[in-house]
Amino acid sequence: MSRLDRHLGRVGTTAESVHAASYLARRNLARNGLRSTLAILGIIIGVFAIATLGILGSVIQLTAADALGGLGDQVIISPNADAGIERLTDRDVATITRAVGSDATVTPVVTGGSLVERGEARVFAALYAVERPSDIFVAGAGELPERHRHGAIVGSDVAADLGVDVGRTITIEGREYRVIAVLAESDGLNLLQPDGAVLIPRSAFADESYTQVIVRAESGSEAAAAADAVRSALNARTERVSILELSQIVARIDQFFGLLNAFLIAIGAVSLVVAGVSILNVMLMSVSERRGEIGVLRAVGIQREQVLWTVLVEAGLLGLVGGVVGAVVSGLVALGLFLVVPEVTLPVVLNVRTAGYLGFAVFFGVVVSLSSGLYPAWRAANEQPVQALRVK
Repeated sequence: MSRLDRHLGRVGTTAESVHAASYLARRNLARNGLRSTLAILGIIIGVFAIATLGILGSVIQLTAADALGGLGDQVIISPNADAGIERLTDRDVATITRAVGSDATVTPVVTGGSLVERGEARVFAALYAVERPSDIFVAGAGELPERHRHGAIVGSDVAADLGVDVGRTITIEGREYRVIAVLAESDGLNLLQPDGAVLIPRSAFADESYTQVIVRAESGSEAAAAADAVRSALNARTERVSILELSQIVARIDQFFGLLNAFLIAIGAVSLVVAGVSILNVMLMSVSERRGEIGVLRAVGIQREQVLWTVLVEAGLLGLVGGVVGAVVSGLVALGLFLVVPEVTLPVVLNVRTAGYLGFAVFFGVVVSLSSGLYPAWRAANEQPVQALRVK
């Protein structure tokens, strides 16, 4: 007795029926090796497209989130020029401090700009006066004072352009300042752009009133609460200040990237649906070519369910093999992004979201394959033995 005969003879239980269907499916796929390989290739391309585009969108979104850093927990308060308010006073700052309480850090800033010189070298730099610079900046060399009263704190780009370090002197508008610290290079988006700036004492400005106040909270929700408190305190009668909640901007950026990601996945899904049509064609041709064989199987007592299972398992195997291979290739591409693109970090690539896209792509590939095999399976299962045996 042949191996096929032994499998066909054991169909008494559901488990044996599925086992026999699996054997027949593998045999049929191997018999049409080139056609099966091309169908699998279509699934590989579709799964690869879905997983890779999804991962690329996720990498862009997470990289942007890293670049935005902690901006979402900050609120920017500026004088409302439309209401005739040009600057913020010490009284305004005191009101803001009372409104937000101890749950947030209030940093008033005086801003300006000027040429900064050292010998023959000169560069235009933004000028900031921040009373407690350690609240928002980090020193790369030297130490930031508790309160900035004397000397200059130089940004990393300005220090490099002028060739200065701690202890050297620079000239701003004819006044000399000794450099007491050099700021660390900024590794993300920063509201004040410290790399191209110089921090000098507030008393060095002709107008010592503030141009903006930065409120930093522990989270985006606390920042929103601080913004509401400032509105109630300063804008109850007249809208004295403009309040920019960066958490809203960050949320909109995240929403945009989410939509972009969904769009990319939809593009990948189209290619997988095309692969599903290819599988439908392969299954229909396979069933048509095997009408005589199916008639013999039905004539010797094989049930419709057995034939149905056989064709569905064929389609499922095509989807599973293509899905796994496509997901593996997509995963390798994701690792390649980490190795090639410096801005992409390993945690951005290796995370639950990436694994989710790979798993979803494989699942979707199998579902599309099974869906494509439903009609050919139904057609084969309902083939009348007498009609099938008449095939020339």
